[in-house]
Amino acid sequence: MTTLKSKLHEDLNAAIKERDELRSSTLRLTLAAITKEEVAGKEKRELSDDEVLKVITKEAKKRREAADAFAQGGRAESAEREKAEGELLATYLPKQLSDEELDGIVAQAVSEAKAGGAEGPRAMGAVMKIVNPKVAGLAEGGRVAAVVRKHLAG
Repeated sequence: MTTLKSKLHEDLNAAIKERDELRSSTLRLTLAAITKEEVAGKEKRELSDDEVLKVITKEAKKRREAADAFAQGGRAESAEREKAEGELLATYLPKQLSDEELDGIVAQAVSEAKAGGAEGPRAMGAVMKIVNPKVAGLAEGGRVAAVVRKHLAG
């Protein structure tokens, strides 16, 4: 069974052979982040695929935020580069939920929370507890929270 980390290594080697600078540098940085995570604790360990996905998600999010910052700062070229790196990393992540799918999951969680006696803006925590395990890795926290807020306000 190929681990996600070994797939990243294989893709990196292919990118180097193909002289694909964007892919090779993005994968190098991501693998460095994974290694850093592996040696972060008391003892070195191998990350599971789920943990590797978390690192990739974090790296992709960093790229999106940097792209936004560069775009606001009028540095279009740097923004494009960050955006391209983010899109490349996204290909390793599970497909993100569509707005409709996310909306459905949140609506169901809101009614579950209501059944449990949690209502209005104070129910946010209760609803997020129900939603988070269902959407882990499939939708970004900020996006989820916004949809939950919308449902609770409605």
